[in-house]
Amino acid sequence: MEAFKAALTNEVEKMYKKKKAAVIVIISLVVIVLGQLMVTGIRNGLGLRTAGGTEFPILVLSVFTNTILPLFTALVTIDVFAGEFSHNNMKIILTRPISRLKIFSAKLTAVGFFVLANLIVVMLLSTLTGFLFNSASISATAIARILISYFVTVIPVMTLAIIISVFANILKSGSAVFFMSILLYIVLKALGYVFPQYSSLFVTSMLDWYNLWIADSIPVLKALRLFLIMLGYSITAFTAAFYLFDKKDL
Repeated sequence: MEAFKAALTNEVEKMYKKKKAAVIVIISLVVIVLGQLMVTGIRNGLGLRTAGGTEFPILVLSVFTNTILPLFTALVTIDVFAGEFSHNNMKIILTRPISRLKIFSAKLTAVGFFVLANLIVVMLLSTLTGFLFNSASISATAIARILISYFVTVIPVMTLAIIISVFANILKSGSAVFFMSILLYIVLKALGYVFPQYSSLFVTSMLDWYNLWIADSIPVLKALRLFLIMLGYSITAFTAAFYLFDKKDL
């Protein structure tokens, strides 16, 4: 366990030193401010009812999880695998007295921390912005809905990250992996619209999984079914990615 903790700490420190967190906070803040200005402009200019203080964070999450977050997650996942292979940094890591399974698990766990931290930052910024523009809508129930929706989103995003790690261990070129990830994301999104009856089988459609958990009546069986599908994808992709990672000749 100590070896795993050391490897995880090392991965998180490398992310921090590359200043990805600062860039993400800035981009997230810009997107949130622009979103709130757009909402305010529509409300004032057209007289339409738009997202309230507690609805705005959910609106931001919907946009964020289908655009910026998958992009950031793909970049980070590619960087911790293909990026280090391309720069020959992986040789240094594998000379340490730690198994490849622990190194591989530490890398994916670090990506998980990144996703969670990213969601927490966006949640806090969007909630603060929403409350500043409409503080009358604050309630314990509304805050609980925001917390649940953001935290459960970690699961589908990490499922996507684990799938991307398979490509990152097949190819050494980060740009090639990124292109394949974007192409896969677009194709799965398109298939979800073309074949809506099968959309629940596509991981890209599961990014809106949080909607089930904030419904007035939670469809427990449907939520459980989607969770099991994501779990199946994650286990399969994790096994395939680790096999490739373990067999790499450095």
